[in-house]
Amino acid sequence: MCAGICASWGAETWRRRDGGRLRMLALFLLNLPAEWLCAWMQSLLVRGETRGASSRHSWKVNRMNRLQDLLEYARRKPAVTVSVAVAEDEDVLAAVKEAQRQGIAEFLLFGNRPNIERIARQIGFPLNQVSVEHVEDPKAACLAAVKAVREGKADVVMKGMVSTADFLRAVLDKEHGLRTGRVLSHVAVFEAPLADRLMLLSDAAMNIAPTLEQKVHIIENAVQVARALGIERPKVALITAIETVNPDMPATTDAAILAKMAERGQIKGADVDGPLALDVAVSPEAAAHKKVGGPVAGFADVLIVPNIETGNAVYKTLTYLAGAKIAGILVGAKAPVVVTSRADTPETKLYAIALAVLAAERARAPMTV
Repeated sequence: MCAGICASWGAETWRRRDGGRLRMLALFLLNLPAEWLCAWMQSLLVRGETRGASSRHSWKVNRMNRLQDLLEYARRKPAVTVSVAVAEDEDVLAAVKEAQRQGIAEFLLFGNRPNIERIARQIGFPLNQVSVEHVEDPKAACLAAVKAVREGKADVVMKGMVSTADFLRAVLDKEHGLRTGRVLSHVAVFEAPLADRLMLLSDAAMNIAPTLEQKVHIIENAVQVARALGIERPKVALITAIETVNPDMPATTDAAILAKMAERGQIKGADVDGPLALDVAVSPEAAAHKKVGGPVAGFADVLIVPNIETGNAVYKTLTYLAGAKIAGILVGAKAPVVVTSRADTPETKLYAIALAVLAAERARAPMTV
């Protein structure tokens, strides 16, 4: 049968006017023993099946340079479901409405159903394609939203109109939460007007004064998000006030140790360097002027700050003084966690949803970059 198929293909190829190399290939194949032809065709079929399976479980991602790219890639991925805790908030529902309209995610809403339905009507959001579960108590709604992720009904959990403390208490609940044993850290992705690429900042919201061991987890969490954005080998800068080690400044000694750990393979998948001042980390001109070399200086993708005060100040400076657009999520749990501020705009919440969707897809199906 294999020989017959090849013979038929060879005859058809011979009749084609383009001839040339195809005719030579046809002659070669027609003169091969039948068993060789069969083996060759079977290998092609197996290779095709393997490639098809690979394409079903992988996702081609090019480097994203604008937050708008997050929305575009999120629309192209397989369906991801987001569970929202205490969803009766206008800005949250506005972001959910837009995310659903763009095909970025599907949603499970937990909270006070009458209030959710009232706000949805006010913003023109029909809930016919959204699951709404009535849970009147906010703490119980948080646990229900987290439980949906734990049971595999959702891939991302998002905070609505509830205090961050109550929401995180549910996320970290020992019995029903999403603990993994890893450090939970905040990763922000920002698009600054003067930057030519997206950059990441961590940790500006979760860990107050991280230890050396916790900083390793913070770096690894940030690298995971960077790779979800198509950055194959992120350049990680350990931010301090200066570029040299000073024993009186513990952040510089931690940075030097972490850089050496990465050099020796204890932190994988990234180029890590420090201590580096912020200007040296992001400006090639500053790095050249201060004569600081290496693959990270001037071209950092990820900024790791030494403590929450530094991170919070950088985050808010970018937002309020530099006009940067930002998306942020918590990483390190069993699923991405969206914890936006009540002051964040629906656009910021939408970007955060898209970022969480990409991170969830990255964890679920390895991407090719």
